[in-house]
Amino acid sequence: MERVAVRSTEIAIVGYEASSKTLEVAFRNGSVYHYEQVPPEMFQQFIKADSIGLYFADKIKTAFPYTKIH
Repeated sequence: MERVAVRSTEIAIVGYEASSKTLEVAFRNGSVYHYEQVPPEMFQQFIKADSIGLYFADKIKTAFPYTKIH
């Protein structure tokens, strides 16, 4: 899984596995979530967004099924 540290007050690291279209979001509080069926272009937009937190809240948080890992 490709992981990238991001500049955000709540999100620390974002990862993506292209073969399964799984987006991993690791929060600064230690929680880690996997979001399913996220298109690769959305991952690219996410990590390049002016506000990682706003992009996550608006486009990802409730739009995809997820599993809490930690």
